[in-house]
Amino acid sequence: MDLFVSQYDWIQRTRGSLFLYCETLSPTDYVKELETFGGDSIRNLHAHVADCYRVWLGSRALGKSLPKIKPESVNSVQEMREVFRRTDDLVHEFLNEFKGKWDHTIQVSFQSGGSGEFTALWLFTHTTTHEFHHKGQIVKIGRQLGYIPPETDLIES
Repeated sequence: MDLFVSQYDWIQRTRGSLFLYCETLSPTDYVKELETFGGDSIRNLHAHVADCYRVWLGSRALGKSLPKIKPESVNSVQEMREVFRRTDDLVHEFLNEFKGKWDHTIQVSFQSGGSGEFTALWLFTHTTTHEFHHKGQIVKIGRQLGYIPPETDLIES
């Protein structure tokens, strides 16, 4: 068994539950920007999560030139599911590339001028925990909009 592939499978299942929940929202509520969340919407947070995978794993770790995911270009939960299908392909490419080389370090330069060195394990951990952080915010926004979320933690269905 490949541990990180199995772990990502759990993440995908949890994301699937969250998408099912988001499909119960009105299309207007999915894109509604709330001041209480710094002007973010559920759609914007989903795009931000996918973009985090794209930047850290695709661009920085795999050296790919990938366009930024612009939230306003995604108009529905179904379109966001497609964004994440491509994201899943990228994550699996990363997992394949670094399988058994989790301590391999990657030099990263930031737009601000700084730089850092991160292991492949750190990159994978960062992107997946980042997704769960924003999953909590998405559920909270849904509650504020009057929707009751299902259980979205890692549970076996």
